[in-house]
Amino acid sequence: MRPFAELVGIGRVVKPQGRKGELVVDPTTDRPDRFPNLRRAFVPAPAGLSREVEVESSWPHKGRFVVKLKGVDSIEAAEAYRGLDLRIPPEELAALPAGSYYHHELIGLLAEDEQGRSHGRVEGILETGAGAPVLVLKGDSGEELLPLAEGFVKQVDPAHGRIVLHVPDSIEAR
Repeated sequence: MRPFAELVGIGRVVKPQGRKGELVVDPTTDRPDRFPNLRRAFVPAPAGLSREVEVESSWPHKGRFVVKLKGVDSIEAAEAYRGLDLRIPPEELAALPAGSYYHHELIGLLAEDEQGRSHGRVEGILETGAGAPVLVLKGDSGEELLPLAEGFVKQVDPAHGRIVLHVPDSIEAR
């Protein structure tokens, strides 16, 4: 069994659907088209591990997906999945073009400015719906927010665990 934290989230179970154990899932992936062809996913298991579940079918419904898991055949059985994340192994993600990264690859990277000063670590990425996502950096001086955009991101180096950022003077002056 693989640690659940090593897997990549693709959806969250919202509630049971119908009487035959189907689940309503909110996609949390930028590729919701993966759901109709999804054959397996992983859910949390005790001790931080994961448990594989077999997907019998999946179809779009009102901006979400209805997912039927093998062996989940009643409302009561489906209720046990409410609120759980569905995840897949990172190796099942589509390859990205050079210079592009999945958000989970950036989490935990040491953030440095162009002069080598630390700005903490990438703690998260906010999707604002207005332009570029925003990097959430946490360090000794607190929290900083910087756009995840070409003018701010100078280098991403996951192999060495760092991201180099252009930090405007107005932020440096804090």
